[in-house]
Amino acid sequence: MLNKLNISESNKKLIVYILLILATLAVYWQVHHFDFINMDDKVYITENGRIQSGITMDGIHWAFTTRYADLWNPLVWLSFMFNYQLHGLNAGGYHMTNLILHILSTLLLFWLFHRMTGAVWRSAFVAAFFALHPLHVESVAWIAERKDVLSAFFWMLTLCLYVYYVEKPAIKRYLFVLCGFVLALMSKPMVVTLPVIMILLDYWPLKRFKSEKSNLLLWQLKEKLPLFILSAILVLVTLYNPNNPGMKPFSLLSRLANAPVSFVTYLEKTFRPYDMAIFYPFPAHIPLWQVIGASLLILTITAFVMVMARRLPYLFTGWFWFAITIVPVLGIIQISIHAYAMADRYHYLPSIGIAVMLAWGIPALIKNQNIRKKILFPAALIFLIIMAGLTWRQCSYWKNSADLFYHAFRVTENNALAHGNYASALYVEGRIDEALDHFNKAINMPNYEDAEIYNNRGAIYSLKNQSQLAMNDYNKAISLSSACHRAYNNRGILYANSGQYQQAIEDFNKAAQINPDYADAYSNRAFIFYKQNNKFSCCSNAKKACELGKCEIWKAVMSEGLCR
Repeated sequence: MLNKLNISESNKKLIVYILLILATLAVYWQVHHFDFINMDDKVYITENGRIQSGITMDGIHWAFTTRYADLWNPLVWLSFMFNYQLHGLNAGGYHMTNLILHILSTLLLFWLFHRMTGAVWRSAFVAAFFALHPLHVESVAWIAERKDVLSAFFWMLTLCLYVYYVEKPAIKRYLFVLCGFVLALMSKPMVVTLPVIMILLDYWPLKRFKSEKSNLLLWQLKEKLPLFILSAILVLVTLYNPNNPGMKPFSLLSRLANAPVSFVTYLEKTFRPYDMAIFYPFPAHIPLWQVIGASLLILTITAFVMVMARRLPYLFTGWFWFAITIVPVLGIIQISIHAYAMADRYHYLPSIGIAVMLAWGIPALIKNQNIRKKILFPAALIFLIIMAGLTWRQCSYWKNSADLFYHAFRVTENNALAHGNYASALYVEGRIDEALDHFNKAINMPNYEDAEIYNNRGAIYSLKNQSQLAMNDYNKAISLSSACHRAYNNRGILYANSGQYQQAIEDFNKAAQINPDYADAYSNRAFIFYKQNNKFSCCSNAKKACELGKCEIWKAVMSEGLCR
């Protein structure tokens, strides 16, 4: 259609860049007035004193050495520190940073495939598919998923640099590729598969296998070895996590059964995105027929694309791009406290493989060129418009925690975590009795015990002056997870309110030991020392609390002249 207008190649590319930016902004602009979410955002920002100290030498050192929140991703911490310097706790600034990174990744993705193939509109489809797919809302609209959009940006940048290297191999260009990959690794471990994706692109569309006559395996290993070594190191760092006693592992058999079913569900939701939620509970039981059926479907598609690899190489590259990038996040190895059956954000990078299969595979099915020109462009446009509409609607659920988790437990079954986080949102809004009802629903669900939910229900009982019920819940939370620092802190407050200062100090000590950056523990401990007229300990704890972003007690003791 647009070809008839006799638009030059450079103008076509410019049009694509502009349309990609405008379409993505139209769908996601609403996020600029969205709030923080009470799941992970508080860990990463709103209750993280390190982030709220801004960019400092101490903060930079912490970012590169911490395993806070279970992962090593220093660039994510630094980006949040930078956001805090600019926006404080205004969530809109953080959301817009995520959106900008998503747009930049989209533009780089278009550049990448156009550079490799010369196909403007097919490359534009791949980029638009990535930019506008509803399953990608979670990665963009959830501030804590900065690691997704940041790692994706460096993933795309690294591949673009790799194409430059392939066009003219040189050590200097290879070093740029290496640097880009290091930056991606420092954003999220999921990018460890990038060297394998480079090999796929070498096969198609770069077609380097045809030009290389020597030993293919040796040549690829020699060229990619530094990248594979870096990936292996990060895998070991990610898997080695001795400081996560709160993890409740599911059996290996359950995780192996869930993997093929989740794989196929990702495929299904790629074409029929439905019932999308921030959390999908791990199933208590997976029927054997689902496991067998999903496994057979995966093997059938894999066998087909391998048999057709010579004739339809783009199907081979697209399918294995999807499969290789999705396998590490199928939950076979559990590294998180919460076990997800799947997660929308894990579809973010793998989806590009499916988009490649569609963009190059569907035109191959239509042999008549005239029919192809008349049908494909409007069909692709309609498909992307539908996707954009679904994405806009899905994005609207992320406005705040209450809307998000209310939607989550409506579209999923037995979602205790959704009920618990919805209850926490109601608690913040002052809807105490409704919050208590949803905490009870979460706790009463079969085969589910979560320390945070007991801790949060205990906070409601404490607010209602039902101290014994609160104490029971805090004790239960601690029994479920010895790493639940908030439960220790809240139980310490109960002890302090009843005059049991020694027990309170012991609990505050434990909370600070578990999480050395937990400001409330230092603030509460300072208050006890103030009550005991222990000026030195009061001042040191109040100062530490203030350094971590909680300065009320420090200001109070300074106004009384207790500290110098």
